[in-house]
Amino acid sequence: MPRENFNELLVFLAVADERSFTKAAAKLGTSQSTLSHAVKKLEERLGMRLLTRTTRSVGLTEAGERLQQSLSPRIAEIEADIEALTVYRERPAGTVRITLSNHAMESVVWPKLSSILADYPDIKLELSVDGSFRNIVKDGFDAGVRLGESLEKDMIAVRIGPDWRLVAVGSPEYFRTRSAPLTPQELMRHNCIRRRLDRIGGLYAWEFEKDGEEIRVRVEGQLTLNTDREMISAALDGHGIAYVPESYVEHHLEAGRLQLVLDDWCPKFAGYYLYYPSRRQNLRAFSVVIDALRERG
Repeated sequence: MPRENFNELLVFLAVADERSFTKAAAKLGTSQSTLSHAVKKLEERLGMRLLTRTTRSVGLTEAGERLQQSLSPRIAEIEADIEALTVYRERPAGTVRITLSNHAMESVVWPKLSSILADYPDIKLELSVDGSFRNIVKDGFDAGVRLGESLEKDMIAVRIGPDWRLVAVGSPEYFRTRSAPLTPQELMRHNCIRRRLDRIGGLYAWEFEKDGEEIRVRVEGQLTLNTDREMISAALDGHGIAYVPESYVEHHLEAGRLQLVLDDWCPKFAGYYLYYPSRRQNLRAFSVVIDALRERG
């Protein structure tokens, strides 16, 4: 096969991996029609069908499965060899993809990484905000960010942020006609702004701890949201008590727009960690990112 046709193999592999022309086009940054044309040319050249297409899905023929199984490890090996060559560059270069939550992005990661774009013009960052726990190897990420308590054991982990906590807050207007709760159980008598979990779709049970006693409360309320910013806005408008990251509401607490309750019951979490498989640790661009994120002291 002529060298210029190797691109068709890469296109086929992308479509085969994603089982979708739409997702493969987004991954490669091109159009679906371009991918469809490339795959068709490859099939014509080989004289066999590689993909089965319907209006809803893309599958592999027996020949397509065999070609995918043959190509995948070889392409991965070539990509790894090319990445290894970056150690010979005078300046760190390459793309680093990280999956993380919105709070991790705003509170820790972006404040630390924003400066490296100017300092290292050959480094590209892709920060994918997602509330779910992604499989970073399967989904093609170089690393992920999680709380220390939920790290995978087979990953390398680097602490990148201090401990932090969720706090229960409500507006003075809300508490004007209600007594502030003194224990977590008293939240059941309040209108609480519930949190819908992205990764599993369930409702978050508020977690509290004091003097070794741990309590989880499945609060009730009229309003259910899935982002901190919306919860805080609702609390400011007097719609109930919200349980949100303390760093997001400190300025509202100082200004008196929100009131903190159950302060002595709100525990700290074990901070954010960057986690990644060991095979990524020698990439120079990734090393720059780790160094920028690493928690000092």
